Amino acid sequence: MKKAAKPRLLSGGNPQIAKASGDAPIQAYIAAVPGWKQGVCRNLHTLIVRAAPSSRRAVKWNSPFYGMEGKGWFLAFHVFTHYVKVTFFKGTKLKPVPPGGTGRDARWIDIHEDDLDKARMMKWVKQASRLPGWGKV
Repeated sequence: MKKAAKPRLLSGGNPQIAKASGDAPIQAYIAAVPGWKQGVCRNLHTLIVRAAPSSRRAVKWNSPFYGMEGKGWFLAFHVFTHYVKVTFFKGTKLKPVPPGGTGRDARWIDIHEDDLDKARMMKWVKQASRLPGWGKV
């Protein structure tokens, strides 16, 4: 049996993962993330699934996406050189509003090695999963 090739790492260590739906592509993405960012991604995924257990999952544009059936995508994250960016597609509707962003609706937060505030992230994910999201899941 031929062993699957490791995903190529793009700029900042972001894994190049083929577009696919389900938990398996997200697990492949997380497994390919280098260094401390892998732990952050694993913690984020666990937290998101706990906060929104019925969420749909996919990898799109080399990023894990989370959404609700009939409501659209509410969150995605992406690995950069020095942080993991968590984007809430309707972030302006969250309380408190995440700190990053200048667009119309989206807001984000950059997570560094030791600054994932799990309680605050859990609140944001729960709120975001109840809002109409972006696109079709």
